[in-house]
Order: sequence, then structure tokens, then C-alpha cells
Amino acid sequence: MAEWVRRSASRGGLWRALAGNGRVVFGGIVALVLVVVAVAAPVLAPHDPLRQDLLDSLLPPLWAGGDPRYLLGTDGLGRDIFSRLIFGARIALTVAVIAASLAALLGTLLGLMAGYFGRWVDTIISRLVDIWMAFPPVLLSIVLVAVIGAGLQAVIIAIVIVDWTRFCRVVRAEVLVQREQDYVTSAVTIGLSRWRILLGEILPNLVPVLLVLLTLEMGIAVIVEAILSFVGLSLSSDFPTWGGLIQEGRQYVYQSWWIMGLPVACIIVVVLGFNALGDGLRMVLDPVMRR
Repeated sequence: MAEWVRRSASRGGLWRALAGNGRVVFGGIVALVLVVVAVAAPVLAPHDPLRQDLLDSLLPPLWAGGDPRYLLGTDGLGRDIFSRLIFGARIALTVAVIAASLAALLGTLLGLMAGYFGRWVDTIISRLVDIWMAFPPVLLSIVLVAVIGAGLQAVIIAIVIVDWTRFCRVVRAEVLVQREQDYVTSAVTIGLSRWRILLGEILPNLVPVLLVLLTLEMGIAVIVEAILSFVGLSLSSDFPTWGGLIQEGRQYVYQSWWIMGLPVACIIVVVLGFNALGDGLRMVLDPVMRR
């Protein structure tokens, strides 16, 4: 697969395929907008997301006849929802990138070892994966955060501990196939060490698969962070997170639905974007699916 990617990239075919795939384009646009909003949050946000003004509480959005100063209205404490959504994107992106990357690193390393070394190494890692995946992931995340303590670092650690198994299982299966290929046999024949073969020969051929898994995992991380924020196990309730905004908006859902509806819409769009990007990359990078 990696050889196909290199050949396609050399003649521009890969980039044309990416640009011509609607899912990749949609997912890429969503990811790019999320990054820009998160990085430029202090510039884009019209108000301090923590500033309260009870005289302006529960103002409707501008399209419903609200105050022009508050494009998407205000919450029960008079805080600007638009600004809070923008700063909430920072938390979503931070968790998505860091947690997914660390889970990929841990899962890939263990998957490489299990698939290539085999025997007792494979047995131990495979049994550990089976045990870990027997627990409901969201419930396990909540328990881990409750034990570690609330906070953004605890949320990231919990996601990594729970979701490394997704990468481990896929990488192990891919390594079992790759180690039977001729290029691995040639590497063994010329005397390359096991780790040299793993990291220098096999791992580059797994990059397309890892990219797809990484984008899908980022969407999962956004959902898990929102759930943990909703139950009060992420950042403090004052700091704007999408899950926290949903929790705050529950009590006003019948009179001010936008407080709850807008962060839900943000989560849906971002998760759909990451999933579309992952599916599109799989369609473009996998030569079997291209046929």
C-alpha cells in the first residue's frame, strides 16, 4: 500500500484523488475550520466567554430578533454563547489531537510487537486487549476520570487508556500479513534487526491505515470529552466546553433551545467531518477499494 501511495504521489495522482473525493474535501474543510477557530479563538470571540451579565441573560440569537451584540444569544448567566462555542472548540481540538495521537502511539507499538514477535508476546498483548475491550468504553472512561480526578489531563489519559486497543488490534492484523511479504524476508536475510525491520520496513507500509484510524479516533475523542464534560468530569463548569454547554442548556431547553442545540450541532458537524475524512482517506489510499 505504501508503494502505491508513493507511486501515485510521484505523478500527482494521489493529490488529484484526494481533491476529487467529496468525503475528503468535506472532512478536510471541517478539520481546517476547527483548527482556525481554535487557534484564533481570542481574536474571533467577540466577548469574554466567562463574563457574566444577568441583565442580558437568555437573549435569543440574532436571527430570532436578539441583540446584535450577541450573534447566537446568551445563556442563563448572560454569557455570550458564540464566544463560548469558539473557546469550546479549543478544548475539543486539544483532546482530539493529543488523546488520539497518544492512543495511536501506544496501540501501534503494542500491535507491532504482538504481530511480529508472536508467541508469548502476542498472547499477553492479545489477552490484554480482549480484557480491556470487554468493558464499555464510555463507562470505563468515566470510572478512570473519577479515580484519576477531574481535569483535561485526566480526560486525555482516560481516552488513551481506553482507546489504544482500537489501534493495537488493527496494527497486529496488518503486521501478520506484512511479515509474510518478500520484502520482510529479504530484510531478515541481509541481517537487519527485528526493530529495524519493524520501524524501518513494516511501519511505513501501515501509515495509510494509521491515518484513517487516527481521524476516526479524533471524532471519538471529541464525543468522549463532551460526555465527560456533560457529567462534570472534565474542566470546571465555568470554562466553556461543548459538553458543559449542553449540560447548562438542559434546564432551558423549552424556552431557550439554542443553548443546548448549538453545541450539539457543533459536535455533530465535527464528528461527521472526522469520520468523512477517515472514510475518504480509506477509499483513496486503499488500492482494493479504488478498483
